[in-house]
Amino acid sequence: MDKSAWEDRTWWLLVGGRRRLGRELAQALAMGHNLILTSSRSWDQEGAWIAELSKQTQVRCLLWDAASPDLVPTMMADLAALGAEGVKVNSCVVVAGTFPESPLGSWTAASLEDTWRMNLSFPLLAAQQVAPHMADGGCIQFLLDTAIHRPFSRRLPYTAAKCGVAALVPGLARVLAPRVRVVGHALGTVLPDAAEDAAALASRSLLRAVGAPEDLLRALRYAASSPYLTGEILTLDGGTRWV
Repeated sequence: MDKSAWEDRTWWLLVGGRRRLGRELAQALAMGHNLILTSSRSWDQEGAWIAELSKQTQVRCLLWDAASPDLVPTMMADLAALGAEGVKVNSCVVVAGTFPESPLGSWTAASLEDTWRMNLSFPLLAAQQVAPHMADGGCIQFLLDTAIHRPFSRRLPYTAAKCGVAALVPGLARVLAPRVRVVGHALGTVLPDAAEDAAALASRSLLRAVGAPEDLLRALRYAASSPYLTGEILTLDGGTRWV
């Protein structure tokens, strides 16, 4: 393919686009979009994968460490540098997060801070910094969890963090309207770990199935291409919350 054609592609920013679900999304989106990928760890070990993606589209890799005291200045500098290249973000998907099991009785100030930093503070800071760099009509999309409908009893701090981001969706939509749209996705099980019992997970949904990255990708593309959609949370869990 003539690489000059890539100049006309829209830019998608995946905050947390290095591992597992983020990587699956990046590989699928590379067929038709330019990509900006962030990770909390160095990209040095990802040379072969990034080289393969770069055969399909333009790729920029950024190091955004949620635990770094320089996180916000780093975000600002990186986005300013992209802007100087003429890059406008059309869709920003905040994938990054952790999924710690933390039953009542195990909580400490440090563990709560770690959970909320990655699952609440970091998404808020990312949205704050990215919003001014969005193209008109662009969409910031947050990956939430079906736990916002049915809290996980052994993951209440995680659930609280996701509920906090869910509350941000309509609030940020109001703040950024009409130029930028905001959408959330409350996910059920998508891309489970190999050690997990997929059949047991599937039995907890109305559709008796677990999700796949392609299911999420369809929802992300729908939100990105729907100019009259903002402030909403789309639930994609196979009916888990109704079981």
